[in-house]
Amino acid sequence: MAARALRIATRSSPLALVQADLVAGLLRDAVGAVEVEVVPLVTEGDRRTDVPLSELGGKGVFATEVQAAVLSGRADLAVHSAKDLPARTPEGLTIAAVPTRADPRDALVGAPLSGLPEGAVVATGSRRRRVQLAHLRDDLRFVDLRGNMATRLGRVGTDGIAAVVVAVAALERLGWGARLADPSSEVLEPDTFVPQVGQGALAVECRSDDDRTIELVGAVDHPPTRRCVDAERAFLTELGGDCDLPAGAHAHLDGGTLVLRAVLSPAEWDRHPAPVARLERRGPDPVELGRSAAVDLRAALPEPA
Repeated sequence: MAARALRIATRSSPLALVQADLVAGLLRDAVGAVEVEVVPLVTEGDRRTDVPLSELGGKGVFATEVQAAVLSGRADLAVHSAKDLPARTPEGLTIAAVPTRADPRDALVGAPLSGLPEGAVVATGSRRRRVQLAHLRDDLRFVDLRGNMATRLGRVGTDGIAAVVVAVAALERLGWGARLADPSSEVLEPDTFVPQVGQGALAVECRSDDDRTIELVGAVDHPPTRRCVDAERAFLTELGGDCDLPAGAHAHLDGGTLVLRAVLSPAEWDRHPAPVARLERRGPDPVELGRSAAVDLRAALPEPA
């Protein structure tokens, strides 16, 4: 009798569906004759696009219902944007694979940083992005940004918005990478603008006791990417925060050595711009590297006034 198809739970947004299809293709290429079925779900974060993510409990609202589908047996695995995952994996689940990472950088679309007029309005719902942009240009003003990529890009030029901040990987996966070559866009380099933890990477979760699925999904794991994402997630876990924390971390490999760049700003600060602490650290062990970076950055920040 033929084996049952692998059911992939995912958000129903256009980007999430593309990402689920990417993983399905990787599984077919790596495993061979495997049937894959995508199970799209509408999450609380998708339903309530008029509410800032911080009021909904952070970006974990995108992951919780997808994870619940796997835990309940309605799906065998879940595909997430790694940057949307909470710092801690729920009991009963395991991250079975992190495929090869796409471009982890952020981009300004609408105008490059140097081309933004004095006091320009930039749309982004990310506190990490806001504090770093304010550190580079303390005259900028910010408004919230929710919705799918088409909605976000459509905000440029409306309501006084001069530019929006989006993930390069999202643009490229949706087939809009050509926007990045336009003079009205600028890709922000990680050495000055640190990405979100896990940005550009996908995370594939399975039930911890589902040995068959774990073995199949393991075929699409990319160990170098996994080491980098493990370091970044260890950083976030040590901070005790979720994806809404004004923090970022990006790791890459230099030979066999991990190099981690990280940034942190106080969670509450009543003056603009907020202080930003940064560091770059090298080491062999992802978890130790991420944890030590978080401890040192937290110690480097001043107390809120």
